[in-house]
Amino acid sequence: MISPLVRRIAAEHGIDLAAVAPTGPRGVILRRDVEQAIARRAELSAAPAAEPTATPVPAPAAVADRIPLRGLRRAVADKMARSRREIPDATTWVDVDATSLLTAKDELRQTRPDLGIGLLALLARICVDGLRRFPELNSSVDTDRAEIIRHGHVNLGFAAQTDRGLVVPVVRDADRMTTAQLAAELARLTGLARAGKLPPESLTGGTFTLNNYGVFGVDGSAPIINHPEAAILGVGRIIDRPWVTGGAVTARKVTQLSLTFDHRVCDGGAAGGFLRHVADCVEAPSVLLANA
Repeated sequence: MISPLVRRIAAEHGIDLAAVAPTGPRGVILRRDVEQAIARRAELSAAPAAEPTATPVPAPAAVADRIPLRGLRRAVADKMARSRREIPDATTWVDVDATSLLTAKDELRQTRPDLGIGLLALLARICVDGLRRFPELNSSVDTDRAEIIRHGHVNLGFAAQTDRGLVVPVVRDADRMTTAQLAAELARLTGLARAGKLPPESLTGGTFTLNNYGVFGVDGSAPIINHPEAAILGVGRIIDRPWVTGGAVTARKVTQLSLTFDHRVCDGGAAGGFLRHVADCVEAPSVLLANA
């Protein structure tokens, strides 16, 4: 039996007698038991509370630099992003033996060095011929009017690397030029681009783009269409590779051609036909002369 005094002391200090260990005879809670419970609680209250363990916060990654996206770089970024958003593109590619094309280039350099016809000019000439045969790829889509616009001329854009980044000058009316005229215009626009003197109109109005990324030492790519055009041809590096010729494996100058096209303007048949024609002309430049 707990005495009234012990009960009063416990109540005054908020001690729960059910939680007090008794030390009296027959399990009776004595005054000293309640006083010890009061002392233990006081000790616990006086002890500093343990600080909660903080979750370590990872340090932010170090930023080396922040480069404003503006000017030419911003314009290129906006155009590429728009191309990805709007154009349902597809890419097809083929490996080709460019040995004969390189031979033709070298012969032109030796016999007519004044013309300055290089590999890019020959590829441009081949592209123009292919676009004559497959005009679907020389087009654009008017989304507002839900119309495909087939252009009556070829304004050939070509990728040029400069100190300011990649730019795409446009050779206007490339389909009306000879190979020598194409070479001269490509050289002129490239010089202006590298000098940072290209007028704005030289960077707009393209209907098809040629990208010779092989100069960067890469074999292939899935190039992004230069909006609002419908296709772009990429050319990888030309290197010695084993190739079957006349039933025998020999070393030939081989490259990869990649065509990315807008699937709204044509299907794989037209795209494949264009790419195959380009490949045939690369492998046998006489095909281009025969069909000129």
